[in-house]
Amino acid sequence: MTRVYIKDIGKYSGQEIILQGWLYNKSSKGKLAFLQLRDGTGVIQCVVFKGDVSEEVFKLAETLPQESSFAVAGIVKEDKRSKLGFEIGVKNISLIRLAKDYPISPKEHGTAFLMDHRHLWLRSSRQTAILKIRDEIIFAIREYFRNNDFTLVDSPILTPAASEGTSTLFETDYFGQKAYLSQSGQLYGEAAAMALGKIYCFGPTFRAEKSKTRRHLTEFWMVEPEVAFNDLNDNMDLAEDFICYLVRQVLKNRRAELAVLERDISKLECARKPFPRITYTEAIEILNKKGNPTQWGGDIGGDEETLISREFDRPVIINRYPAAIKAFYMKRDPQDPKLALAMDVIGPEGYGEIIGGSVREEDYETLLARIKEQNLPVEAFDWYLDLRKYGGVPHAGFGMGIERFIAWICGVPHLRETIPFPRLMDRLKP
Repeated sequence: MTRVYIKDIGKYSGQEIILQGWLYNKSSKGKLAFLQLRDGTGVIQCVVFKGDVSEEVFKLAETLPQESSFAVAGIVKEDKRSKLGFEIGVKNISLIRLAKDYPISPKEHGTAFLMDHRHLWLRSSRQTAILKIRDEIIFAIREYFRNNDFTLVDSPILTPAASEGTSTLFETDYFGQKAYLSQSGQLYGEAAAMALGKIYCFGPTFRAEKSKTRRHLTEFWMVEPEVAFNDLNDNMDLAEDFICYLVRQVLKNRRAELAVLERDISKLECARKPFPRITYTEAIEILNKKGNPTQWGGDIGGDEETLISREFDRPVIINRYPAAIKAFYMKRDPQDPKLALAMDVIGPEGYGEIIGGSVREEDYETLLARIKEQNLPVEAFDWYLDLRKYGGVPHAGFGMGIERFIAWICGVPHLRETIPFPRLMDRLKP
C-alpha cells in the first residue's frame, strides 16, 4: 500500500492506501464510526464499519481521544457529499500515540486560554488556514522582488542605535557595549541600495511599545525594499504594485483557506490599481468633516486611519506629512520644507497603516544636522553618514509589517492570530 497525503487523495480513487495524521473529530452510530483525520494538508472522513475490521480496531475507533495520532489503511471512495469528494473505507487502524485529556475541546474557549495553549491552538482549522495564507504571502513577497530584479540583503538583528525613535528600543549588553534589537533593517538597506541599486530586507523586528492594542506586537516581521534614484511617486507606485501582486496571489492560490475563515473576498478583489492618493492636508480635511478634532500637524493614529479608510473601497495612500512628526532621515519637500516626502498606505476596513515609507535625505550636512537636532549619538551613525559622503544619490523605500497585512487579508481583528507565536507586552510564553 502507498502512503499518501490528503491533498493528493483524488489520484488514488479505488485504491487501498495509508494515511497518517491526528484525530480532528469523531462520531459514531451503531456499527459505524466516523473519524476525521487531519495530516496538515487537509481533513478527510474515515468510515469504520464494524463488519470490515477486527473488534479491537472498532473499539479503538470508538474510544480514540481527540488529537491522538494514528495511521489508517483503507480504500479511497468517491463521496460527493464531502468537500474533498472522497472518503476512506477503513480496513485497519494503527495507533501511534494516544492524546489523553486534550485541553482544547470543540467547545468555545476564551482568548487568554487559547493564547496560553497557542502551541496546540495552531492545530485548529482556522489557525492552520491563517498560517497557510501567511506562507503564501511570504512566498509571494520573495517572488515579486525576484521577478523585479531586487536582491535580498539580510540586515543585522543587533544594532548600535535607533532607527525609529529611542523610546521603543529593547536594550541588551553586547560585550560591555549597549546594543539594541533591530527596529528596522532600513538603514542597512540604504547602504545595500548604494551597492546593488534595488534591494529588500526581510526579517524580524522589535518594538518595546507599551501598547495593548489589536494592532501591535513587540516582535513582528517586516519587508523593506529600498531603491536608488527613486522619488516619492516611484515609491508610491512600487507600494501599490507590490500590494496588488500579493493580493492576487492569495486570491489565486488560497481560496480554500479564505473560505475556512469566511472572508468576504469582494473586499480583497477591489484592491486594484490605481489606489487613491491624498495629501496629509486632505486627510485632515476628511477627518474634520467627519467631526474628528485632529488639527494640521497632529499625528494620524489608528482611529483616524479607520475614519479615512471608510471613504475608499481599496487601500489609500496618504503622502507629504508634516516634517516635524516624521523621522530624521526623511527628506523634506523642496517646494515646502514644512513637509516630508513621506507616504503611508492605509488598508481598508479599519486595518490601518500597512506600509510606511519615504524618500531619504541624501545630503550629508542636512542629515548630520538632523541627527544632532534629535540628540542622537553621531558616532552611532557615522557609517550611515558615509553613504551621503561617498556617492550619495536620491533614494526611497518603505516597510510593510507582514502581520498587519495578513490581518487585513484574512479579516482577523487582532494581530495575535497572524503570527505563529505572538509576543505581546504580557506574553513571552509559549
